[in-house]
Amino acid sequence: MRRSAATAMMAIGDAQFSIDLADNETAAAFAATLPMEAEMSELNGNEKYVYLDAALPASPASPGAIEAGDVMLYGDNCLVVFYEPHQTAYSYTRIGRVSDASGLAAAVGSESVSARFTLA
Repeated sequence: MRRSAATAMMAIGDAQFSIDLADNETAAAFAATLPMEAEMSELNGNEKYVYLDAALPASPASPGAIEAGDVMLYGDNCLVVFYEPHQTAYSYTRIGRVSDASGLAAAVGSESVSARFTLA
């Protein structure tokens, strides 16, 4: 069953980012968990991640290339926000994409960051 795509918001400090949610079961399940506060850890100089309290439906595939602003699920319970583009052999399930990722890298910085996710 297809679900209509929605929009979520991610706030990091004073910065606000709109996330266009994918039209899939994973994004719908993620949206159902919102609002959510998350302390996101730094990894590899290109992503922030947090392990969720509950598993989400997953259909992982290897995207090959990651773009800044990709919001993905690693495994079935790890939310990942990518802030730098890179190549990858890992598999993810798409949750969505930040509609305008300019300023995302500056907002997340190089340490752990507190983020608030809400439905728009």
